[in-house]
Amino acid sequence: MRYFNTSGPNIAKEHYTIERTNLISKGIELVESKRYFTIWAPRQTGKSTYFGQLGISLEKMGYKVAHINFENYKNASLDSFLYCLLGELKNFWDIEFSKDIDLAKIFQIISETKNQKLVLIIDEVEGINQTYFGDFLHSIRSAYHSRQNHSLKSVILVGVSNIVGVVSDNASPFNIADNLNVPYFTDSEVFELLGQHEIETGQLFEDKVKLKICQITANQPGLVNGFAMKLVEEYPDNKIITFSDYLKVEDWYLRIAIDKNFANILNKAKEERKFVERLLFTEDKIPFKIDRESIKLLHTNGLIKDDGNGFVTFWVPFYKKRLYEAFYPYSNGETTSILRSIAVSELFNENNKLKLDKLITGYKEFVKRRGFNVFREKDESGNYKSIRESALIYSFETYIQAFLQVVDGKSYREADTGLGKSDLIININSEEYLIETKIYYYESLFLKGKKQLAYYCQSLGLSKGIYLVFCPNDVNYSKSIIEQTETIENPESSGNTVEISTFLIDFDDTKW
Repeated sequence: MRYFNTSGPNIAKEHYTIERTNLISKGIELVESKRYFTIWAPRQTGKSTYFGQLGISLEKMGYKVAHINFENYKNASLDSFLYCLLGELKNFWDIEFSKDIDLAKIFQIISETKNQKLVLIIDEVEGINQTYFGDFLHSIRSAYHSRQNHSLKSVILVGVSNIVGVVSDNASPFNIADNLNVPYFTDSEVFELLGQHEIETGQLFEDKVKLKICQITANQPGLVNGFAMKLVEEYPDNKIITFSDYLKVEDWYLRIAIDKNFANILNKAKEERKFVERLLFTEDKIPFKIDRESIKLLHTNGLIKDDGNGFVTFWVPFYKKRLYEAFYPYSNGETTSILRSIAVSELFNENNKLKLDKLITGYKEFVKRRGFNVFREKDESGNYKSIRESALIYSFETYIQAFLQVVDGKSYREADTGLGKSDLIININSEEYLIETKIYYYESLFLKGKKQLAYYCQSLGLSKGIYLVFCPNDVNYSKSIIEQTETIENPESSGNTVEISTFLIDFDDTKW
């Protein structure tokens, strides 16, 4: 029986596998045109699986494909590198090389090979030791210029960072104009992958579960397989995997799972912590410009991307959620203080319905006493390492989580790729509320935010939303900036309304 694969390239006979036929056709077209080309993509995008599929297709067309991984050569001596390289090439192409040989001579011998169609795929190309990386690329460039006359018809350089710049720097310039993009799955491909499990086992996924997997992973192949594998492992006897099952697995992924790919994301995010927190806690529109080092670093590692309108956005909601939790400060005893101040008997009416205004009033009184600085982290020198805006949202979430602890409520985060949105859903006595926290910038954005929240609630099947806005107390606000509960109609769906409760939290923008 096949299974969901989370480690290494897929083997179609053993793993549920999507054959990316359109992408394979593009690769074949480049090889048939005798192009030497590059590809870059973050880890877990299915590159190795794709090149395995491409290699099989090319071999059926008479090509001899050598697929070599250079991940572990960063510190290898030139002699060690050459020994391994020659062994791999002999294994794939059955070409004999003498022991005393240099890089240029290797490709000269390959160039002398006639009447064959050879393809060289080099995975993790940036893993080559920098002391001879440039020489290696120059040797390939020389082969490229005479490729019409010899058997090395195509070389494909693959990396986890954008290697076009790396190649150009080392080959001055390296004449490779093509870069093949290997995108994440589409929604339909994810449904097809999950459908293979359904057909082969009879175990079904609720449609909502499939959609949530698409949303939280942004269809990143490694994460899609990871969520699917965990679900079927945890619930092998369930005929249908439900949304409730999914939420438990998502909670495990967010709080407990040790994920090596997220560990890399976290390390990179820590290098640019204030920039990442700015993305998490403000609605600043930051132009996406790849030459900015912080943007280049986070983009090439799969954290951010261009939103299609020229601005930065998060790429994978799962990474955004875990970063939010990873940067969340220890509350330094604040939870205990909050618990002592919560009078549960005053927060519910006779029908056991939550009094939202009472809950928010309690929070306002808490922040008047405690302020926000206790929710900002400091480094070893005593300097704040988190941005101010994060403290506002952290303070409320610490309060609401303490409240949920008292009333046995639950919470979870909705999948969302947007910036500056707290997408917390709380469940109290089987009634759910979406809480969105924002910082006030200007009137039109404030008013637009309410309509967006109403639309978002409706898309989730929720009838109520909480719009919590932190407002600097040194601003003269218009009459439209008020606390109120109102019914907002979705303009895209006539007759459907959502109840939005707006609360304003004053803070002194000059004192922290």
